[in-house]
Amino acid sequence: MTGSEQARCACDTPRAEQIARLNDRLRKHGAGGAIMVTRGVRMMAGFKPTELLAQLAAYDGFDVDNDPHGERDFGDVEVCGTGLLWKIDYYSRDMKFASPDPADPAVTERILTVMLPEEW
Repeated sequence: MTGSEQARCACDTPRAEQIARLNDRLRKHGAGGAIMVTRGVRMMAGFKPTELLAQLAAYDGFDVDNDPHGERDFGDVEVCGTGLLWKIDYYSRDMKFASPDPADPAVTERILTVMLPEEW
């Protein structure tokens, strides 16, 4: 998303949808943040990062239970026959504090973490 596209998005789109679009960009394309995978997931027998990335990109199971704010920041996928959770968190650019505005990519570092349910 270019700077002008982001500016137009910020003017025309409700805040939750702005955040959701930025989250989708990270989840689907690996852009606009980082994807972290816990040690427990990496140690799973037969784990293939490409399979995980494909599952994240294809995820569309958002509902009122896992996405009450409409930000598309949490979900679950199955990889190697194991159910995994993923969550997007918003940090300040220096990674010391929470982001002051998750709808603004200029001040937000997005981190998508994939984990085993027991690692939550």
